Amino acid sequence: MLDSGSTGFMLICTSLVMLMTPALACFYGGLATKRNILGIMIQSFVSLGWSTVLWFLIGYSLCFSGSMAEGTDFLGIFGNLHKCCLHGVTPDSLFAGNSTMPEFVFVAFQMMFAILTPALITGAFVNRVSFKAYFIFLTVWQFLVYYPFCHMVWGGGILAEWGVLDFAGGIVVHATAGFAALASVFFVGARVDKNSTPNSIPLVAIGSGLLWFGWYGFNAGSELQVDGVTANAFVNTDIAASFALITWMVIEWIRDSKPKLVGVLTGSIAGLATITPCAGFVPIWTAPIIGILAGLGCYWAVSWKNKHQWDDALDVWGVHGIGGVIGTILLGVFASKGINPNGADGLLFGDGSFFLKQTISVVIASAYAFVFTYGMLWIINKITVVRVDEKVELAGIDAAIHGEQAYDEGCL
Repeated sequence: MLDSGSTGFMLICTSLVMLMTPALACFYGGLATKRNILGIMIQSFVSLGWSTVLWFLIGYSLCFSGSMAEGTDFLGIFGNLHKCCLHGVTPDSLFAGNSTMPEFVFVAFQMMFAILTPALITGAFVNRVSFKAYFIFLTVWQFLVYYPFCHMVWGGGILAEWGVLDFAGGIVVHATAGFAALASVFFVGARVDKNSTPNSIPLVAIGSGLLWFGWYGFNAGSELQVDGVTANAFVNTDIAASFALITWMVIEWIRDSKPKLVGVLTGSIAGLATITPCAGFVPIWTAPIIGILAGLGCYWAVSWKNKHQWDDALDVWGVHGIGGVIGTILLGVFASKGINPNGADGLLFGDGSFFLKQTISVVIASAYAFVFTYGMLWIINKITVVRVDEKVELAGIDAAIHGEQAYDEGCL
């Protein structure tokens, strides 16, 4: 039966998750150098448009039509093609998962995840990749990484049948995007200009704040209705982000003798990414632990990356990839059916097998995303050169490829 309250709530959550992609554009745009602001921002906005087109045409159907249990999907990896172009979905169709909202609302909510996930990857190769190569990358990566893992975990595929859980995207979003980002870094190589610095930290702060705001819809909305689990996910999200922020700040303050705003903002995103798979499955008292471990683990990953000179420009692997892995594994530790009867009991509550499932699944997802992305970039490079030449890189993507500048430098 249609629930107008839950439907209205889900429309708001969908709007919040949509806001996260422009917020990401601001976050990345502020971190980029002055010559490459528009180049990184356009990649997010193009995902907003093109991913919607793909989702309407075939993406939703490949993710959410058919199931392994019914034998109506493709080997538990892809859905079928019955809902291409939203065939059979009408304004009166209710979402089969809980029958409290129109299926159109579920289509739109999940579409926002498909838009944001590949956009996350772009921060790793800022100012080094041609727009043509990026467009091909955006298309193929969704078909062969995002869609299959979305179906396998959320659409009734093989991982769902195995008992793997992911409340809002630790595996489906953050682990896959983060390790795809790392593969991109290894394939594309380091920037020529090693002294690249953020052009606008205030813009980074605006983007970070909007991401945090949108994350309430991202996590709380993933319950797909309004109940106690929704409230639990909402509060867990805020607490974990806050503890991660303070943890990152303290580490940086001790090591560098200065508390830095970019570090504070990065820490908050690390906490948000890490709590994502856990939010609606774990007790409130675990959120501070998850937040602290997110701050420690992601800070260590970024430091490791810097030590080994992996040029993940905007720390996508260290924050999203490692955050997604940590969160998925901690879900295997802290999950409780007392919080969410549709969840599982983790290692702490007596089910070691669930912990193993979570760990194995996130390792497989991360490894697949890494290997596939590297191979895909190699193939794309045979079609069109992936990395721009040194002259274009030094001149800046904005002017050389897009023919625009973020600022009228004559007025600065």
